[in-house]
Amino acid sequence: MSKKFQLFFALLLVFSMVLSACAPSVAAESITEATEAPLAVVTEAPMVVETGPDAQALFTALIADLPGDKGYGSVKVTALNEELVENAPFILDVRETAEVEKDGYIEGSVNIPVREVLANLDKLPGLDEAIVVTCASGHRGGMTMAALKMLGYTNVRNLNGGLNAWKKAELPVVTGSMPEAPASISTAIIEDQALFEMLNGFLANLPEGFYAVKSDVLAEELAGSELPAIIDVRSKAEWDKDGYIEGSVNIPFSDLFSNLDQIPADKDARIIVLCASGHRGGITMMALRLMGYTNVINLNGGLNGWKAAGMPVAGYTDWATVMGEYITTLPTDAGYYSIKADKLNEMLVENPPFIVDVREPSEIEANGYIAGSINIPIRDLLKNLDKLPAKDQKIVITCASGHRGSLGMMALRLLGYSDVVNINGGLNAWIKSEFPVEKGAPTAPTAGTAPEVDPARLAALDNYLSNLPEGFGAIKSPDFNIELTAGTVPFILDVRSQEEWDANGHIDGAVSIPVVDVPANLAQLPADKAAPIMVICASGHRGAMTQMYLQFLGYTNVRNLNGGMNGWVAAELPVVK
Repeated sequence: MSKKFQLFFALLLVFSMVLSACAPSVAAESITEATEAPLAVVTEAPMVVETGPDAQALFTALIADLPGDKGYGSVKVTALNEELVENAPFILDVRETAEVEKDGYIEGSVNIPVREVLANLDKLPGLDEAIVVTCASGHRGGMTMAALKMLGYTNVRNLNGGLNAWKKAELPVVTGSMPEAPASISTAIIEDQALFEMLNGFLANLPEGFYAVKSDVLAEELAGSELPAIIDVRSKAEWDKDGYIEGSVNIPFSDLFSNLDQIPADKDARIIVLCASGHRGGITMMALRLMGYTNVINLNGGLNGWKAAGMPVAGYTDWATVMGEYITTLPTDAGYYSIKADKLNEMLVENPPFIVDVREPSEIEANGYIAGSINIPIRDLLKNLDKLPAKDQKIVITCASGHRGSLGMMALRLLGYSDVVNINGGLNAWIKSEFPVEKGAPTAPTAGTAPEVDPARLAALDNYLSNLPEGFGAIKSPDFNIELTAGTVPFILDVRSQEEWDANGHIDGAVSIPVVDVPANLAQLPADKAAPIMVICASGHRGAMTQMYLQFLGYTNVRNLNGGMNGWVAAELPVVK
């Protein structure tokens, strides 16, 4: 083979290799056995979406840790005032500087406006130290307390009603200066950065008004054509006792997250939240907004603020006003709605009234009853209005001494019965006058149709009578004397007239305020509504009405002297003249 041919052959071989390298590859399936694994399909990695903290779970846990018997994480002004004497907590005032300058502050407070609190955790004490948050009404304080508790602060409370309630209770405030600038006193501990950022983002970006609405503004909104959803987070007992805004839905605070189906499904819907003072409402509003509800507002001051503004409340009676007017207008010339035994005896001859004996059946069996009476024990009286005559007919109530009869008479009159009286001195006075009594059991009352009465009043008055304690809230003279000699001396309120006080004497230490003057002289009573009070009149009739009035005002330890001064004198106990 010539060298030229060899060179040609070598060039041809190189050219063939180049062509082979550039040629398309053979289809994979033509050279792959069936037993080989298929080629992998390459895709992009899935996108991870960060959802952030679960607001519903966080607030569910928070609310479960705020029991109602401890004020849902709030503290009353009287309790805080007591704490300040010996064991003062750290007081965090979250109002704006201008508010503090204008309205003053609680001595010892540190002022950090609500929008800046979480950026200044180093200015707060340790996680387990006592902190009380205050604002103007309780709204901002509730939100701040909730945020701090979720961040691990274990002993933080909100001042119920805020500085407004503090000043209303006439507790001292510092004016004319600002609190000292807060200093760094701790190291901020943030265990969950995402949670911190969510809460700080909410508080730091609160708008003007802080997502709260005043009562007068809400009233204007409710008068319009597009009504908001109103969610009332008070307990059912509060709803029944204190009434509600017409059209609202009651979802108790503790049950909120198990009843979200009662909240509008549209998260952009207008929602008004309210509680009693603003504390629970503020927390609820914050929870719903962090869950994505965009138009939730808390009623500033809650239902208390709504009432104070004179706005209408359904299912509620202003007992302080209603009973105050009743007591003030008791007719002295008509025995304060009582009737003496001899007068009743005369009526039985020609024009017998309807007589309701409110004693227990065992008392009637033992002591007899006035002829023609029906028996409805006092605790059941208002459950049996269908057994009574019309509201404008004459009704006489009797019991043993006049105490229970007075309570029943007053309850019926407050329900609109216009001609009800109580036997002065009860069956004891009737028997003492030697008027006849029947033995056995009275004829069972006949059921008719119950009259129309205010359902809210009926519920409240029935609740009062139904829950009268053993002894019905009265004490006999010898037993009261034992208490006095043992040194247990209550506030003794004598509600007889000045003439009776002067003519018949009084129990040593008693304070004289005639019954019709009691509403105007409540300031003379103990400031502590749990303090013991003993009410005294002549026979027990006026004393029982006064007792009932004071108990409806919130006095919790009021008793009436059974038989009044007449019973005291009959027991030959000491009288000061």
